[in-house]
Amino acid sequence: MMMIRLAMVQMNAVVGDLEGNTRTICGWIREARKAKADVVVFPELAVCGYPPEDLLLMPKFLFDISRMRDRITKVTTGIMAVVGSVIESDRSAQQRLGDHGKDRRKPLNAAWVLVNGQVKRSYAKCKLPNYGVFDEERYFQPGRTSPVYGLGPLRIGINICEDIWFADGPTSWQAAYGGAHLVLNINASPYHVGKTQNRERMLAIRAKANNVMVSYTNMVGGQDELVFDGNSLVMDSTGVVLARAKAFKEDFLLTDLQIPVTRKRKSKGPGNASKVDGEDVRVPMIRTGWTPRWPKSGVPGVRRLTPVIGELEEIYRALVLGVQDYVRKNAFSRVLVGISGGIDSALTALIARDALGASNVMGVMMPSPYTSKESREDARRLGERLGIEMQHLSITRAFKVLLGVLGKSFQGFQADTTEENLQARIRGTLLMALSNKFGYLVLTTGNKSEMSVGYATLYGDMAGGFAVIKDIPKTKVYQLSRWRSEYWDSDFDRVIIPERIQVRAPSAELRHDQTDQDTLPPYPVLDAILQAYVEDNESMGRIVKMGYDSHVVRTIMGMVDRSEYKRRQAPVGIKITSRALGKDRRMPITNRYCSGA
Repeated sequence: MMMIRLAMVQMNAVVGDLEGNTRTICGWIREARKAKADVVVFPELAVCGYPPEDLLLMPKFLFDISRMRDRITKVTTGIMAVVGSVIESDRSAQQRLGDHGKDRRKPLNAAWVLVNGQVKRSYAKCKLPNYGVFDEERYFQPGRTSPVYGLGPLRIGINICEDIWFADGPTSWQAAYGGAHLVLNINASPYHVGKTQNRERMLAIRAKANNVMVSYTNMVGGQDELVFDGNSLVMDSTGVVLARAKAFKEDFLLTDLQIPVTRKRKSKGPGNASKVDGEDVRVPMIRTGWTPRWPKSGVPGVRRLTPVIGELEEIYRALVLGVQDYVRKNAFSRVLVGISGGIDSALTALIARDALGASNVMGVMMPSPYTSKESREDARRLGERLGIEMQHLSITRAFKVLLGVLGKSFQGFQADTTEENLQARIRGTLLMALSNKFGYLVLTTGNKSEMSVGYATLYGDMAGGFAVIKDIPKTKVYQLSRWRSEYWDSDFDRVIIPERIQVRAPSAELRHDQTDQDTLPPYPVLDAILQAYVEDNESMGRIVKMGYDSHVVRTIMGMVDRSEYKRRQAPVGIKITSRALGKDRRMPITNRYCSGA
């Protein structure tokens, strides 16, 4: 039996901040050494942040990343560190392969292995994801070796994120051909609903199938539309979770592991394991010259198992972290939210308040001639409960002036959605004027149901810098509002969205007695159809067989298809579902295919 103390750093890296990320990494290596850890592990691309996208096409960016390695290596005296980063391509391979080796010019998504002040052979990611929000084949070439690292009798396999999702992949190669006892998998795995549970099931299968312990070190934090949830964990070879880090927070997880290394493993010895792009992948053994020093007599084992949180709390915390990091990392000082007295703006403002503090949120109520007394009262009451600054800017006069300006042009035409949308566009103009004058970020309040069918006004309520609930269906907006109104803890104080906001029929109030259901089916029906069409790619026939009216289904599908040009002009928003509007769903704007036929 061998003992090892493993430190996992669930860090919030900032894309492009090589100096800052490197300082953070060096600091945590020192902390891990103080805690008597033998090995400290960081997430995928911890040095440059994830995803760096086209920064990877800049040679100087790659050079600057490589400079960080020496600085980090210097602080690894007395410890082994596994650090997610990038390594440049093998120039000799490029020359040898000529034009046939074009991909070999791309860098590799790598794990630097730094041991006691020395650089050991890096691991390069073999399985590059190229779906949904991932474009890794655009930037990287796949790794072609899966080394196993020897720490005395202990053998450690290192691989990166997608690698472990394949049953026939680096984990099985390192276990079968390298005799790995422990696999360190490093990640930048973005959150969506259900991902945490799927991930733990997959890791349990991989641990049991290969009879290896698995540690999963994930990134945490927001990056544009992505949120990384953390939830790093350690699992034994039977698939039981031994330790788990916090969700949606930075964390330092220290775990003592007892690893049976004396039993004979079914290692076939280093050799060819499988193929990537038709080339053999080898599993070499790298002797690190490093042996775990633990245990020390009288030192108790350390281990922490953070409980799993429920779905609504998970979503809410993802939204809060997404807003917090988008605002902080882009150096905005405050945010603006247009408060209508409805549920969407109420939830958006509450999320912003929980993310940034009440003093950094300004609500703006912009009543029109059609704004009800109830909406005015509810907006005022919401502002009081949230403790945020509220401004009241009536749009009535501006609306009348614009109607007068357009009167001659519109002569002979009935009033319609044009006049309705004019109100939304005045509000958008006012919010952007405040943003322009004071440097505040405008948070838009549209939800996924509205964005999917285009029930939003271009340059009106779609105007802004960040769309907080863009991937939250309307029915989930109500659930989240109710959950947060009934939940408080050390992170979230007690605050209740006014009850009338939570139960009133939703309305844009752009004409008298208007409700959303004048245009849309009831939201439970709409959201179910959108789930089937937008997220699950179901056909019209399949959706109708699920029990929905064919006319309603055809109408909704048509609205979705016709609104792509609007969605492309919307601000980015936080990905919450498995298929968000944006990178996950890339439809041509000019498109004559009729999916509802």
